[in-house]
Parts: sequence; C-alpha cells; structure tokens
Amino acid sequence: MIRLKVDNIDIEVQDGQTILDAAAKAGIYIPTLCHRDGVEHYSSCMVCMVRDKIKKGYIPSCTALAQEGMEIDASGEDVLELRKKAVELLLSEHRAECEAPCRVVCPAGYNIPLMNRLLSEGKYVEAVELVISELDSPEIRCVTCQGYCENACRRKKVDKPISIRNIKIFISHNLNKFGGLDKGVPLSEFQDLRKRFSSRIGKLNDDELKEWLKECPDEGMRYESFEDFESAGQEAKSCMHCDCRASQDCRLRDLSQTLVQKDKPGKVINAPITKKINKNTGLVFENAKCIKCGLCVRVCEDSKDEPALCFIHRGFISIISEPLTEDFDNILKTQTGKVIKVCPTGALANFKQ
Repeated sequence: MIRLKVDNIDIEVQDGQTILDAAAKAGIYIPTLCHRDGVEHYSSCMVCMVRDKIKKGYIPSCTALAQEGMEIDASGEDVLELRKKAVELLLSEHRAECEAPCRVVCPAGYNIPLMNRLLSEGKYVEAVELVISELDSPEIRCVTCQGYCENACRRKKVDKPISIRNIKIFISHNLNKFGGLDKGVPLSEFQDLRKRFSSRIGKLNDDELKEWLKECPDEGMRYESFEDFESAGQEAKSCMHCDCRASQDCRLRDLSQTLVQKDKPGKVINAPITKKINKNTGLVFENAKCIKCGLCVRVCEDSKDEPALCFIHRGFISIISEPLTEDFDNILKTQTGKVIKVCPTGALANFKQ
C-alpha cells in the first residue's frame, strides 16, 4: 500500500492508483472533463490540477500516480485559480451558447427551443405539458409581451423569425385539448435560468449563421397564425435550434458556473461553427463546442468493425473528425450512444434529443 496526504488527510491506496483515486477515497472532490472511469487516461483539459507540496509543482491528478509520502494540495486558493485559468482557456475557443437567444431574452424564461422540438416531432401532448409546467400565473405572459423572443430569433437574419409568440398563445388556448391537464406547476430549472453560467458564441459570419439551417426542412411551410397543432408543428420545424442540447447536462457549464461565472466576449476562432449530421444514426457533431478531450476517440479506439472519430491535423489546429477517407454518414453505426454519453459538452448529441 502507498501512503500519502491529500488536503492533510492520510490516505492509503494501492500501487498504480492516481492522485484522483486517492482524493476520491477520502471524499475530496477534484473536477475533471477529459477523464472517465474505464477509459484510458490522457490529460488534456487540466482542470484536475493539484499541487505537490513537497516538490513545489503542479500536476494533473487524473494521470499522476500516487507516490509514497506525497503531500497534495487539492483545494487551496492557488489550485482553484489554476483550474479557473484552465476553464477560461477552454471557453476562449468554445464557440457555443448554452441557451438560445429567444429564451435568454424571454422575461419568463420559457424553454422555447424545447417547445419547438416537441411540436416539430408531433409530440403535442408533451408540448402542452411543457407550457403548463412553466406557467406561474393564470394567463401565459406572451399575451401582454412585446415579443422579445421573435426580435432575438436568429431565423430573422435568414428570412423571418419563428412565430413564437403566436405558437405559445395558441397552445395556451388549447391546454385542455389533451385531457384536462392542471395548470401552474413551475419547474425550478426555468426559474433559475438567469442564475446559471451561459456561454456566448461570439461573432458570426453569414456561412456560420446558416449552419443551423441543416436541421430545418429545405422548403418548409411557414405560418403566422394557427388553427391546429399540425400548423404549429410545421412552423416549429423552421426553428434553427441554436441552443445547446446539453444545456442541462454539461460538465463544462457546471464547472464554469463554479469557477468562472462569466464568459469573456473574445473568442479564438480555431474551429468554425459547423454542424455535421449522420443521416443513418442521428449523430450530430458541432466542432465549435468540442474541447478536444479525446474521450470520444479513446472510448472507440478498439473498434475494428466500423470507422470511428479521430484526431486530424496537428498542433493548435488539430480537431476531432471522421477519418479523412470516410464520410460522416458511415461512422459509428453501432456506437453513437457511447460517444454521446462520454462527451462532457454538447459537441456530440442525437438529432432528436
């Protein structure tokens, strides 16, 4: 057994275990992004840094092996400051938004992108239930609102905004259509929207703006008023879905919430905003959200039966991509769920998620 101290707590671990393992054994939390149990370790994000008090240096706890007599500082102010800098570096080229502009400006914080997804997929009962869950007054706030959501809608830069306000009002007038559901059960996740960290995408060029159109029908019918749920669903299909599918389950966002608090306006444009959609599996890959942790590559590196994701290029311009000899539609035919599960951001997701 190896004996060491982490935050002045005596710990015994087996030979070959890491400092991260030792800290976990003592109940000490060390954040990670590029680490996943069961996947080969490879330090890249550097948010798990700790200080070796004897050697006076900083080391990544996910790969540094525990050694006899070590004294590790895992929670000191200088360690937290180093982790903060690591997260800030990741955010500097993380060209993504946690929440869509329409939801950010909505005075009630209504989850407009989710509503549009449900409607566009014909899930009308779920869309009604969502609207009901967000009600905090007898009448939906859209009735008296000036339509800030439509003013912020990115679709208007392409042609015209989604008729969000009229969709919401139509649904509010049909709350009992699917079985007399009760009103007024506000969900906490909508109430604390503005308290959460929110990454911003930075300046967009015209080509990047149109990337979101890949999820919209090429010649979809557009409506401004609605008599049935089918027409509301058709209009919702034109939503560009520029929010992040992982907004409520993103380790980078959670860590940023704790350490950084505010996203800096300047972004390093290392990867342009592009969206790849695998038509066979529904896998969506948005490279500008990728932090290049390599988990999606390592979790499938033993796969010999089908092409998987890999690193291409070198140095600062290296990115994760399908192999250069393969089409994106041909990769991960059976392992899509596996790569989505290990992704610490919203870079990998399912088209219908």
